[in-house]
Amino acid sequence: MSVTAHSEFVLVDRPRPHVALITLNRPERMNSMAFDVMLPLREVLRQITDDNDVRAVVLTGAGAGFSSGADHKSAGAVPNVAGLTRPGFGLRTMEILDEVILGLRRLHQPVIAAVNGAAIGGGLCLALACDIRVASPDAYFRAAGINNGLTASELGLSYLLPRAIGTSRAFELMLTGRDVDAPEAERIGLVSRLVPAQDLIGECVTMGERIAGFSRPGVELTKRTLWSGLDAGSLESHMQAEGLGQLYVRLLTANFEEAVAARAQGRAPKFTDDK
Repeated sequence: MSVTAHSEFVLVDRPRPHVALITLNRPERMNSMAFDVMLPLREVLRQITDDNDVRAVVLTGAGAGFSSGADHKSAGAVPNVAGLTRPGFGLRTMEILDEVILGLRRLHQPVIAAVNGAAIGGGLCLALACDIRVASPDAYFRAAGINNGLTASELGLSYLLPRAIGTSRAFELMLTGRDVDAPEAERIGLVSRLVPAQDLIGECVTMGERIAGFSRPGVELTKRTLWSGLDAGSLESHMQAEGLGQLYVRLLTANFEEAVAARAQGRAPKFTDDK
């Protein structure tokens, strides 16, 4: 079993023939979506989609979390932003994260999310961008943007979540910001099944191996037609509108800073509509 470290924060393993296991490897930060993690993940996805030996992919997180979303303390360095204003910087960072979500969707190979713990905010978006989600009993999910004084719409969430669980449930989860535990996630169809924590990766790899045993064009075309059947419009254009709305709230109010400060101080945030 060989492991290639594309960075210290993204590991790629080949546990079985034709199955790639991608592990977000920043457990001390709950595999948050810092750019030190997302940039190498974007590159890994670009490489795997062109690797014709890989027929199925499993995505998981190291330690106790799948991904806790935005990293409010250590976001990492963003390349090619010298000379940009704050709005320009925001657009560049949004583009990188959008490319990760779209990269998962565009992979030729089916992707199975092995959700081992928290999938919060952008981490929930990562899971939803995968084709299949399998969870351990430790998993939980949260559309966290609304809790942070922002919109809950980010990285395709308002497009993908209603398609996964229906509109009423999606509205509720995105507008209340409440947690969904693993049993509820299975009940509402957010995940396809629950697996004991110690068996999660093995079960997902076995599923990937089963998929890899079928016709390659049959599998690829099934993935494409499933998604095209769900797409009422363009995910990419929807994500642009979503991202601009998030940037508007982020840049024109101090609500995000208030949410971070309130969390650090152990109090409820007090949101306002301006700086």
